[in-house]
Amino acid sequence: MAVAQLDAVFGALADPTRRAILTRLSLGEATVAELAAPFSVTQPAISRHLKVLERAGLISRTRRATARLSHLEAEPLKEATVWLAGYREFWEESYERLDELLAALQESVTDRSQPGDPTGRGTT
Repeated sequence: MAVAQLDAVFGALADPTRRAILTRLSLGEATVAELAAPFSVTQPAISRHLKVLERAGLISRTRRATARLSHLEAEPLKEATVWLAGYREFWEESYERLDELLAALQESVTDRSQPGDPTGRGTT
């Protein structure tokens, strides 16, 4: 995915109203009026959100008679997920290293403790 496209996708997803619109469109295409219904914003405001989603490639819009229908385009979401997966691997490796460190520290504390000494500090 091109950097500009990825920026557009994450920019579009940054707004909760646009995320809610995508969730609604995952159920099927809808008109601007149908998309605006659950929100306390005007239809022109919803239209502006739709333009952002369209520029990001997350939706496509078609005309059917007098209705303007919006349809979810999921491919950019898949590509963003693939990009994020690289960071998931980074964090999993970081957590594995942390687990190893904690296990080594726990083993060190256990090795130093004496029987009957719950503090693990040994005697001085």
